[in-house]
Amino acid sequence: MTDGAGERNPTDEALLRTRGLTKRFGEFTAVDGVDLAIDRNEFRSIIGPNGAGKTTLFNLISGAMRPTEGSIHLAGTDITDFTPAERVGANLARSFQLTTVFNGLSVRENVRLAAQSARFDEMSAVKRLFSDPENLEGINRRTDTVVDQLGLSDVAEIQASDLSYGERRRLEVGLVLATDPEVVLLDEPTAGMGSDETAATMDLIEDVLAEKTVVLVEHNVDLVMRVSDRITTLNGGQVVATGTPEEVASDDRVQEAYLGGYTV
Repeated sequence: MTDGAGERNPTDEALLRTRGLTKRFGEFTAVDGVDLAIDRNEFRSIIGPNGAGKTTLFNLISGAMRPTEGSIHLAGTDITDFTPAERVGANLARSFQLTTVFNGLSVRENVRLAAQSARFDEMSAVKRLFSDPENLEGINRRTDTVVDQLGLSDVAEIQASDLSYGERRRLEVGLVLATDPEVVLLDEPTAGMGSDETAATMDLIEDVLAEKTVVLVEHNVDLVMRVSDRITTLNGGQVVATGTPEEVASDDRVQEAYLGGYTV
């Protein structure tokens, strides 16, 4: 069990690491000196009450916001000043709390665009301008693989606007998966779902992202306790504690800040 002062010895390896990550909005500090050290293939969950700083932390790691202080390292590279697109190129991808698919495109076209975006920097300027997407065999193979993994092959040619809510959320996972990232940030992927859809979506995530490093923000405590290798609890923008589900559930500070008597 660790507190927020430092999850790992500074000499230890971590695939994703933040050091003193801080975001201020005027006099308000949303994220306050957060240190994270997330190992390769780890499933880490971030929990905490509303306003704890979870989404702001995700915005900082994904590049949607610039930190006031601190740094972010991915696989030993300082990505603090990388744009969101550059972070995708560095093998980090994020899904959002609200669905972000292209409604006017089919399932296959949505996934293919995501796969293409990940390889954009690899293509020459000539290939970007003149290649027909249908002829980009590697991208098409990746697209077909992801659509199949999602269990959406039967609706591959249907417009995203015609999908059920659960299918749209599965497609959003696919947009992340199509970029073939090492690190996946999932912001409340089961928001708005019933219990059956929640279970199905988490089974999908555990299946298709089994070989990825996953960082999850989620309010469903039962789900978090089931899927997580380790859990970090935020409150007031600061790390309260980090540990295994059992350690976090038994920590008095976490109980007071968020769990309120929950046990495992």
